[in-house]
Amino acid sequence: MRIEAKKFGISILSGVIAILLLGVMTSMIFSLILQFTDTQEKSINLLITIISFFSVFAGGFVCGGKGKQKGWLIGGTTGLVYSLLIFLYQYLGHSTVFTFEQLIYHICYILTAMMGGVLGVNILSGPVHN
Repeated sequence: MRIEAKKFGISILSGVIAILLLGVMTSMIFSLILQFTDTQEKSINLLITIISFFSVFAGGFVCGGKGKQKGWLIGGTTGLVYSLLIFLYQYLGHSTVFTFEQLIYHICYILTAMMGGVLGVNILSGPVHN
């Protein structure tokens, strides 16, 4: 039981780190694009949204692959931890809470991480031996 909980925690941590690393990398790329070209932020909003959903899906996929079971639970928990981190940053750092639009996005992030977790378990865990 204790080993399983530790594996669960490490899987979630791996998924959240994957999300944050992808976020940092894409933020750097987009900031360089915005700095050195005539591109306006509003013209790439959709692309940024798509990439953020991909990052959350990839984090769920990573945690599902590491956890090897209960992909929906481990992926959903990863999405929830990620959303909680963003909420805490926004609340503690900027003294604002989620708007209704942000709340909808984060619910969708959690669902996307769940889907990634399910696929990660099914694709990366390999055949089950009884």
